[in-house]
Amino acid sequence: MHTGEVTTSRNRELVPPGLARPAANYAHAVLSEGVSRVLHTSGVVPTRPDGSVPDDLAEQASTIWTTLLALLDEAGMSVEHVVSVTTYVVVGEDLSVVMAARDAALAGHRAASTLVTVPALAQAAWRMEIAVVAVD
Repeated sequence: MHTGEVTTSRNRELVPPGLARPAANYAHAVLSEGVSRVLHTSGVVPTRPDGSVPDDLAEQASTIWTTLLALLDEAGMSVEHVVSVTTYVVVGEDLSVVMAARDAALAGHRAASTLVTVPALAQAAWRMEIAVVAVD
């Protein structure tokens, strides 16, 4: 193993010497080697099973992560398999709420992570959307 790498399963967080630390609790990059399965989710939106959408941003984040965890479980994976998270948040929302939900759902696991603010999402009630890539 090279200096600065953190290994979980077949996925390695790369931390080369001389780089600035990530701006939050995520990895700059994750290298997957010898993998057998890759899960790509669509952008998951905050729609509950009954079709309703919570108004509260923290509840939207929780709804999304509940869905993502169910998709991972259905694939026979867990958060340790997540190598990349892409989060879209409507401009003006509290990003700390979104990041705290990600950190809670990943329970200390670090993945490559991108957070993008956008003017709007496909439905006006949606204030955020998340897609993940998981590798086994």
